Amino acid sequence: MSQMTAKLHLISVLCCAWLGAMPAHAAAAPAAATPPATAGSCPAILKQTFNRLQDDAPQDLCQYAGKVVLVVNTASYCGFTYQYEGLEAMYAKYAPKGLVVLGFPSNDFGKQEPGNSKEIADFCYNTYGVKFPMFAKSVVHGDHPNPLYVNLIKITGTAPAWNFHKYLIDRKGRVVASFPSKVTPADSELVTAVEQALAN
Repeated sequence: MSQMTAKLHLISVLCCAWLGAMPAHAAAAPAAATPPATAGSCPAILKQTFNRLQDDAPQDLCQYAGKVVLVVNTASYCGFTYQYEGLEAMYAKYAPKGLVVLGFPSNDFGKQEPGNSKEIADFCYNTYGVKFPMFAKSVVHGDHPNPLYVNLIKITGTAPAWNFHKYLIDRKGRVVASFPSKVTPADSELVTAVEQALAN
């Protein structure tokens, strides 16, 4: 990590350290709120297209139908940015069993994702070795979140309060849990939820 990146990371850690005091909880979403997918179909929650971070190539989220999906809004200069490492480790461990992590960079919280697509992609790969799918920077909070987040917020009743909020979608396309930023990829509540979703 360069000296400038290290300084920015330290500043962001101090700026949002107060969030560590927030209570961690996983809010289970009512399964009936999400239309279940029929065999071989794409669930409604994944009927979206987003540009890939690295090259802006359109990506149909239906390619992840049948997988367990962990959706995370990310930022490069947040106190929670270190979670990239844990998310990549989780992806590497569970991808063979059917997990995919989808990263959605956003500048919504603390202006902690100021870069363009190339800068974000380079940072994620060079600093944390991120290989899970990442998408172009978008809005995930407020009056005009991207279409996926509109649905996630509506189904769970929970909008991201900061960077690295997590939503878990099961193989049938049902949003089954929501985790605040403080819940790291190594936390037992998230790991247990992911393993249960993979087992079903």
